[in-house]
Amino acid sequence: MGKKHNRAALQWRCMDVHLHTPASTDFQQPEVTYLDVLQRAEARGLDIIAFTDHNTVSGYRRVLDEIHQLELLEKLNRLLPEERNRLNEYRRLFSKMLILPGFEFTATFGFHILGIFHPNTPIRDIEHLLLSLNIPSDHLDEGSQTVGATSDVLTAYRLINQAGGIVIAAHANSSNGVAMRGFSFGGQTKIAYTQDPNLHALEVTDLDQKGPRSTADFFNGTKPEYPRRMHCIQGSDSHRLTPDAARKKNLSIGDRATDVLLPELDFDDLRELFESNDFSRTRPHRVKEEPAFDFIQAAREEGANIIQDFHDSMTVRGGKLYEILSDVCAFANTNGGTLYIGMPDDPHKPVIGVPEGEQAVQALEKEINNRISPPLNCSIDLHDYKGKKLVRILIPRGDDPPYAVDDNKVYIRDEAETGLAVRDEIVNLVLRGKNQVAAAPAIPATPTEPVHPSEQVQAPASIHPAETENLDPRTGVEVLPPEERQGTQYFAMRDLRNGNTVKNVTRASARRLWHYAITRYAEIIGSLDTLSIDWRGNYGMLSSYKQNKTTFYDFIQRDGNHYRFFFGVTEDGIHGPWKVFSKED
Repeated sequence: MGKKHNRAALQWRCMDVHLHTPASTDFQQPEVTYLDVLQRAEARGLDIIAFTDHNTVSGYRRVLDEIHQLELLEKLNRLLPEERNRLNEYRRLFSKMLILPGFEFTATFGFHILGIFHPNTPIRDIEHLLLSLNIPSDHLDEGSQTVGATSDVLTAYRLINQAGGIVIAAHANSSNGVAMRGFSFGGQTKIAYTQDPNLHALEVTDLDQKGPRSTADFFNGTKPEYPRRMHCIQGSDSHRLTPDAARKKNLSIGDRATDVLLPELDFDDLRELFESNDFSRTRPHRVKEEPAFDFIQAAREEGANIIQDFHDSMTVRGGKLYEILSDVCAFANTNGGTLYIGMPDDPHKPVIGVPEGEQAVQALEKEINNRISPPLNCSIDLHDYKGKKLVRILIPRGDDPPYAVDDNKVYIRDEAETGLAVRDEIVNLVLRGKNQVAAAPAIPATPTEPVHPSEQVQAPASIHPAETENLDPRTGVEVLPPEERQGTQYFAMRDLRNGNTVKNVTRASARRLWHYAITRYAEIIGSLDTLSIDWRGNYGMLSSYKQNKTTFYDFIQRDGNHYRFFFGVTEDGIHGPWKVFSKED
């Protein structure tokens, strides 16, 4: 099992890990001191800060040099009263806050990356890393964004992570951000820059926004092109100590902060949070006290999908426990996910709860350890919700698939449905386990971008356009014309989420979505001339329907006298010419 925390023992800490100091050439109040920066951070209620000057760690080094100089004078008994006050103030602030060294690295094409390190990391090691990232030695103390040709984004992620740093894509959804907002090309680049395993988190400017158009929702693991759910935080990116009355968008220290739920005020605990798949331990910091964000209620309102599901009980009788194990297996074989035990997914139905919660957790740990193979590192914890005890299971995307229940039953997740994998799907899982297929689906398309606050972004002229865009829907299934053998029709089903094709599917052997798609295909294929189809050029909608909170679409596409059929497409899969049918637009 994964590392477990007693949630009652965790504390919310306020964090702003994107602060510039006078060591950055574009700092707007160069007269302020580093002690002023620390005192202002304390006054704003921050518990964790990081100095992230442009391509340098010289600001943090100057703080340490000043402290060491004062300590030397103290040892020699030569401290003046003002110097003693400064030393005591430094000591008090360092004991109260977690103050971290770091930098904001400018990668090739101007993309910005935060590297944040343990406070015990030698400054020379961080400077050596910057030199390894091709920061010129004569620019190492300059603190400038303009450093010439450096290293590419993925190399920077890898080297910072290998050096023990926390890797965060700075203001990812705006200017100089790796999500490449405003770029009409580079689809595969966007996927790589935001899904790389060495990247710990995305810093975004709209963490306070809710709904399908926020960046955090876009990177929640349900998008076909972006199967890895990303931790999203916010930071001030402050270049000044105090607010700018003339330009409110010019943020000061702590103006945009993040709360993180940690057991201790410790760098290793912070890194562990970002390496975990617990996404309930970060939230936007709000100055005014507001009702706490209820992540369980938010999950219920979102409903079951490819990365989460709900079970009202875990009894052996009725197969409830086996359904849970099947979901655990399916999530591990797909994108990872979260299970909530003790309530239905309908937020209007009563919460049942799990009796004897601690025993339930132990029982689930035992069942997962004994019945799912190979070993899977899940995290299981208890939560109080509306007066009931609930169990939450956090399941990672497994790195050694295929995973199986009772050695031979392999399950996968298909949108909100768990089903037994068929032969071709098992083959793909085996190949993934042997690193012979990409960890994320390789879809030659320019992904649909989230809507973000308006900012002007200049596209780097050196980036070449991505591959020709694939206009097929990105979720659901395409039914290919069947073959008939000995009176039985055998279909090939193309999974639009990952592009994999499963052959030899019959109506009798198909799981729910496939069975529906085959049935609808058989109804439609012989009566196209009589159907009422909503055509928009060569793209048509056959029908739409709703299950729980999810809307599904059945589409048709024509090419001369040939037709293609797509069934069970969700909003996440709609893009390009299909967007005219979306109910979200």
